[in-house]
Amino acid sequence: MEETYLLNVEGVKKKILHGGQGELPKLQDGSKFTFHFQTLKDDFERTVIDDSRDAGMPMEIIVGKMFKLEIWETLLSSMRIGEVAEFWCDTIHTGMYALVSRGMRRIAEGRDPLEGQKHRCGMGNMFDYHSTGYDDLDELQRTPQPLIFIMELFRVEDPSAYKRDTWAMSKEEKLAAVPVLHSEGNRLVLRREFAQAAAKYQEAVICLRNLQAKEKPWEDGWLKLESLVTPLVLNYCQCQLELGEYYEVLEHTTELLQKHNDNAKAYFKRAKAHAAVWNEREAREDFQRVAHLDPSMAAAVKKELKQLGERMRKKHVEDRKRYQGLFQSSQGL
Repeated sequence: MEETYLLNVEGVKKKILHGGQGELPKLQDGSKFTFHFQTLKDDFERTVIDDSRDAGMPMEIIVGKMFKLEIWETLLSSMRIGEVAEFWCDTIHTGMYALVSRGMRRIAEGRDPLEGQKHRCGMGNMFDYHSTGYDDLDELQRTPQPLIFIMELFRVEDPSAYKRDTWAMSKEEKLAAVPVLHSEGNRLVLRREFAQAAAKYQEAVICLRNLQAKEKPWEDGWLKLESLVTPLVLNYCQCQLELGEYYEVLEHTTELLQKHNDNAKAYFKRAKAHAAVWNEREAREDFQRVAHLDPSMAAAVKKELKQLGERMRKKHVEDRKRYQGLFQSSQGL
């Protein structure tokens, strides 16, 4: 179909690939777009940068929530339900794409999109990152360029028609959601539904991290939020211990202890994870730190150290037998 300039939008061309149905949706602040997208370079090969179908789920953005790539809200507002359209966008609209893509990729990988983000605006963060962690996105940061977006719009929902994710909530709504998520997690733990409980704790942590990103690290507002994050992370780690996800526990407790090196409970959970993966020296060191930091946990530490000793002795006996068997087998050859 013939290319046309979008009304009152400089540096954008639209081509409808498949017509949609009905009238243009009536939008209001808080309306939610659900759509699939492809991002391509404007080169001879039309190199694909991102494809939401590869992540297995469509993209969602909320009207009026300052999505970093503002032009997407404009593009989607020009589409009807079921429409597939191709948009060429000049560099003036695509400068933030590398950061947006980085966040979307981290979410698809099950990681916190704001992890490591400094307390600065989006453009400041772009210059703070020496690398996004993705070579193709690093190239886009070094050489901003026009991009092509192919979008398929599935639905547009009014704010009252869906349960909003925590990232789409206001500051007040996020703060109100955290104790609810914490309580739901505790209830699921009592039912020994550890995976579901971990998801509740994780959602609450991400909610608080989003708020922390707007505060200056180690100042009062940041510290107040951090005091809410810490018990949630510890609860999450306890669930992961129950689920046998020991390396997950090692990662999160170590990150926590880098900020709070006097947290006995974090050392205790890390020690149990070390013990579970046969890191005897590290486990003993962490258990000893626990006893030093919190004498009230000395009895629990003594019990864990006794169990660790018994497990290690049993393992050494089994290893000796295994090696002897291998040695005897090799002699018989």
